[in-house]
Amino acid sequence: MSTHRAVLIPGDGIGPEVTGAVLRVLQAAGAPLEWEEHVAGVTALERGEDVLPEETVDAIRRLGVALKGPCTTPVGEGFTSVNVQLRKRLNLYAAVRPVRSLDGVKTRFEDVDLVIIRENTEGLYSGVENQVTDDVVMSMKVATETACTRIARWAFRYATRRDRKKITVFHKANIMKVTDGLFLRCAREIHKAEYPNIEYDEVIIDAGCMKLVQNPGQFDVLLLENLYGDVVSDLCAGLVGGLGVVPGANIGEEQAVFEAVHGSAPDIAGQGVANPLALLMSAVMLLNYLAETRGDDVCREVAGRIRVAYDRALADGAKTRDLGGELGTDTFADAIIERLDN
Repeated sequence: MSTHRAVLIPGDGIGPEVTGAVLRVLQAAGAPLEWEEHVAGVTALERGEDVLPEETVDAIRRLGVALKGPCTTPVGEGFTSVNVQLRKRLNLYAAVRPVRSLDGVKTRFEDVDLVIIRENTEGLYSGVENQVTDDVVMSMKVATETACTRIARWAFRYATRRDRKKITVFHKANIMKVTDGLFLRCAREIHKAEYPNIEYDEVIIDAGCMKLVQNPGQFDVLLLENLYGDVVSDLCAGLVGGLGVVPGANIGEEQAVFEAVHGSAPDIAGQGVANPLALLMSAVMLLNYLAETRGDDVCREVAGRIRVAYDRALADGAKTRDLGGELGTDTFADAIIERLDN
């Protein structure tokens, strides 16, 4: 059995705690992974390094995959988000957020099964901002045909491989006719020329958000530009129990970073109560990615067993406090390990 080397970034706040729990589950399940640990975020700053050390970026380039815990991002000032820097420096242009209902996690909806695919490098998150006058600041929304075509093709290919039926683009092209109009045009062209097998639809984003909270079952795969994707992916997480039960991936041509999409929660750090599920789900995505890109069926089998185990744990009422249970970080990991079919 081959072993895959991967970068591990524990992160800040609750990051090291949830990372430790996830590593125990992966080891118990027999995941063929060998970790090379690196730092980012506040942890890196405390060691006198840059918020995203070059050594960390180089390691991801070299090994191709990384599992990343939450990193703190200051609001309104301070350093740029570690996540944004990683996406730009490694050209991780496709953000993927699967969202599904979980037995034992009671929400307003049942049988939610969505995938949000977000263009990860452009839009308002390009960070092109200027002080025009003492009274005026400006932020520029950037869109290129190259990036819009690339994410559209990636989304349709993903939908085809995963046997998804429909892609819906959320947009605001009625107002932003040039930038969002370009995004729509590229999606339409890829659908017509390359993937007519997938049903295609377009919805103005404000109406789309209303439709999501009325009946999420009418959607399958959502394709969005950067800012819209950020907002809508969190909205969809709220449909199934919150950010603690949703994984995330940032994927490029050569590298992929899998991460918990919730914050670093410094207010509960060190208390042993944080939910490690989102990071564990992200690790399952990492294993499936390795299975697909490197042809390793062992990774796929291990990923499947872990998913079944945490589904069983939740259905049995084994939950952390944020989900209405009583378990801590490590005892929840123990509950999952107990349900692994080895």
